[in-house]
Amino acid sequence: MSGIYIHIPFCKQACHYCDFHFSTSLKKKDELVNALAKELVLRKDEFKNQKVETIYFGGGTPSLLSIDELRFLIDEVYKNYEISENPEITIEANPDDLSSNSVALSAVEGLPPTIFKDYKTIGINRLSIGIQSFFEEDLKLMNRAHNSEEAKKCLEEAIKYFDNISIDLIYGIPGMSNERWIQNIDTALAFNIPHISSYALTVEPKTALASFIKKGIIKNVDDDLAQEQFHIMIEKLERAGFIHYELSNFGQPGYFSRNNSAYWQGKPYLGIGPSAHSFDGKHRGWNVRNNSKYINSLQKNVIPIETETLSVTDKYNEYVMTGLRTIWGVSLEKIEEEFGEKYKIYLLEQSQKHIIEQLLYLEDGKLLVTKKGKFLSDGIASDLFMLN
Repeated sequence: MSGIYIHIPFCKQACHYCDFHFSTSLKKKDELVNALAKELVLRKDEFKNQKVETIYFGGGTPSLLSIDELRFLIDEVYKNYEISENPEITIEANPDDLSSNSVALSAVEGLPPTIFKDYKTIGINRLSIGIQSFFEEDLKLMNRAHNSEEAKKCLEEAIKYFDNISIDLIYGIPGMSNERWIQNIDTALAFNIPHISSYALTVEPKTALASFIKKGIIKNVDDDLAQEQFHIMIEKLERAGFIHYELSNFGQPGYFSRNNSAYWQGKPYLGIGPSAHSFDGKHRGWNVRNNSKYINSLQKNVIPIETETLSVTDKYNEYVMTGLRTIWGVSLEKIEEEFGEKYKIYLLEQSQKHIIEQLLYLEDGKLLVTKKGKFLSDGIASDLFMLN
């Protein structure tokens, strides 16, 4: 199994917490779409003997693309790659691009609710909607482009046309009480959404949020409160029938993200677009993080990518990191088979203190994180890393 990720580096406005690569200018959108298509053609031999099972439009804000632009890119994938019979095709979308109240769509093909029909017509079968919060004060603090009404309205319409929907929610927002966080979760559950991705608000360097906190305009993130809200979320969603299959992801049975699950299990994927990353099991690559440089390079039939060959230790560390984030855990058998006995011995030795502290446990030959340790899993994983 393999997947294709297509990065759409455009947004209407900059969210205060975001450090992903994007531009708020759409002037080069046509050129960028053509460059994406060119990269898909130039890199087709990398997946020559593999079937593509997932196509994922991420960003940025992919829902800023027109139906014709999305259709064009999906067609290019089908022309140049072998696609499985039932691929998962996901688009990340913002509520203001999907809500009937959206003024921004008035001059764009696919006015809601027909936008959902059009998505289905071109093969998209999964929506990932960036709700983040159902409360106005949270959305304003984060500088989201949509409002609370649009968040609810787009879901009311989306569930009429799509079964496979995921929404994003953010916890640990300054000023967000546990009561308000519970209301956010309850609102999401009221729509019967089968998948929820939820992340703690993090303060990334060089973002507006970091600047506002430094100046005292916004309170800093409270890690203890974020941890409380993380555990509230686990309890409520598991009670509602969700499986906490990855640190930040909860799915009803049959609704896990196939794209993301493949990534966490070390499957190969191709990253198309500026700043997109790729992985083939032995090498990691990343495209230039600049729209103009990306476009200019592809116009010369040159892929603007840097690559590194992963050492055995690199691959071990990555497997430990991703494995501990998931319900599949870290297989001791796989560690020994792929990396050698010394890695297995090292892993068991390093994990002992975390097992004693009831942050990790061993079951059926797998090392897993306990409920108590989940919020700390990335830090725990780093303790198990081996230095090159």
